[in-house]
Parts: sequence; structure tokens; C-alpha cells
Amino acid sequence: MSNTGMSMRGKIIFYEDRNFMGRSYECMNDCSDMTSYLSRCHSCRVESGCFMVYDRANYMGNQYFMRRGEYSDYMMMGMRDCIRSCRMIPMYRGSYRMRIYERENFGGMMHELMDDCDNIMDRYRMNDCMSCHVMDGHWLMYEQPHYRGRMMYMRPGEYRSFRDMGYSGMRWMSMRRIMDSCY
Repeated sequence: MSNTGMSMRGKIIFYEDRNFMGRSYECMNDCSDMTSYLSRCHSCRVESGCFMVYDRANYMGNQYFMRRGEYSDYMMMGMRDCIRSCRMIPMYRGSYRMRIYERENFGGMMHELMDDCDNIMDRYRMNDCMSCHVMDGHWLMYEQPHYRGRMMYMRPGEYRSFRDMGYSGMRWMSMRRIMDSCY
């Protein structure tokens, strides 16, 4: 593989204990269940790329966005439980486009986003987002305005029901593109 191809890949190292102690596991792609490599994961170091880490196996539970840097204590990252799975976010340099819908199954009011939206209520007078279609790019959705609260990683695809995805009762109020500056 060429050097340019290698620079596009992500690399994250997980450690069993806080402060990068204990056994480690080096990962350069998606990992649906880290228990086969580590009994627990309480710190990590992102050497390149961006990742979403999850507090449950199979990319479930609370999600956390990780960019290049050191994360010495999972509790300081806002996690309640240790890291159980991770997904590498591929670098993307094209245009961004996502349609958000007020109701499940692409129903109700629809708005198309091509840039970040810090508050769907202020911008679109939309008080709920229950489904979306990501046409281009990779996005983060947040439960509160101004990119705060719990988040959800969205890659290209159709998401007909956030409730069916395990997010019942959650309201998604802001959306942000995952851009080159994150890498």
C-alpha cells in the first residue's frame, strides 16, 4: 500500500486501564466487540483518523467521537461504562447532503442540509427529527442544540426510524459534518 493510502487510514490503541496502562489492543478498522482482545477498556490514544467508540458491543449504546489525541480516562470523556466497540470514520472530501424529517419513515416536514446546523428549531422551526437520509458525507447528530449532549454517527444511508434503532425518546436537535479538520 502506498504512503498516501496509509495516511488515510485511522489507528487507535485501546488500553485496559486508565492512563494508558495494562494490556493494549491496536485497531485500524471497525471492531464490533473488543472483549475478545481486552477484558475492559478505560483509556485510548488516537494516532490518526477519527473513530466513534461505543459503550456496548455491536456499535450500540452511547457513542463518543474521537479524533487524534490522548484520552487517559473514559470517565473524563463522559462515558459511564468502558469502551466495548469502535467504528473507524473514513476520510471524506466530497460534498455533504442530508435530509432530515420530522416523522418516522421520511414523513412530515423535510429539510435538506448541506452544512452544519446548530439548532433545527431556530433554523427550520422543526421541533423533532425522527428519520433522515444521508446522501453524501458523514455526520454527527446531537440531542441538544449547539452540538451538545449525546451523539449519533450517521454515514450514507437511509434511517427510517431512530426509535427502531434504539433511540426512543431522544430528540436530535443539531447536526454537524465530520470534515477534514477533524482528522
